Amino acid sequence: MCRTSCQGYSEPNSGSDLASLSTRAVLDGDEWVINGQKIWTSSAKSAHWMFCLVRSEPDAPKHHGISFLLLSMKTEGLDVRPLKTMTGESFFNEVFFTDARVPKDQIVGQRGEGWAIANAILKHERDGLGDPDVTLSRLNALTDLMKEETVNGQRIMDNPIYRDRLMALQGEIMALRFNDLRLLSANIKKEQLPLATMIVKLQGTELRHKLEGLAIDVLGEHGILYEDSPHLRNEGTWQNDYMWFLGLIIGGGTNQIQKNIISERGLGMPREPRNK
Repeated sequence: MCRTSCQGYSEPNSGSDLASLSTRAVLDGDEWVINGQKIWTSSAKSAHWMFCLVRSEPDAPKHHGISFLLLSMKTEGLDVRPLKTMTGESFFNEVFFTDARVPKDQIVGQRGEGWAIANAILKHERDGLGDPDVTLSRLNALTDLMKEETVNGQRIMDNPIYRDRLMALQGEIMALRFNDLRLLSANIKKEQLPLATMIVKLQGTELRHKLEGLAIDVLGEHGILYEDSPHLRNEGTWQNDYMWFLGLIIGGGTNQIQKNIISERGLGMPREPRNK
């Protein structure tokens, strides 16, 4: 039987600054008692399990006071509420914890080690959000669309402005694919390329958003149609993905935060001033 999971990371006041999360877990005998709220939890309504970040050490520095717990979505005290997005779907959810009890042995690692574990998982998530092979497949579909769509009897592909925009996207995708091959080679050699890894999510999501946006421009007035219009092209996937990737520019660690990480950790630039 297939088992799915969701991740309980973000909170209403802890998104970009995830380490400030406030969902509490207090050990009571052989159980953790959890109280708090998570938000933007993908697939929480259908998932069987959640891996959840909780503050278990309230007196420790914020990055060292977080633990990583596994819990069943049937746990008493969990309330999952779907959130409708601008795509019209309810893929994301709010999750409320009210004295939810979880066996104490359902902790991954040790108490206070949750931040390191979560960052390892986020690395794989961010890599997946910027998959250059999927983007290349989407570019090929866009190329076909530009050969099919016409304006005043002229193919869009024969319009130099649109063709230049397509070629610019093609160049960016080639660069992203070469970076992906560099990461593959480094992985085979067991080498670390932190800067090359950091740019994948940033470049990949922004590139997909631009690509889907060009498709909407190519469609002209059909590009503004949505949902169940009988005149939709490609079942509305261009419009849906355009808005979906706008969301992914924010999700999985906002691209603005990604730029800070790249500049500070990848390029060694001075840290962003913090409010005291």
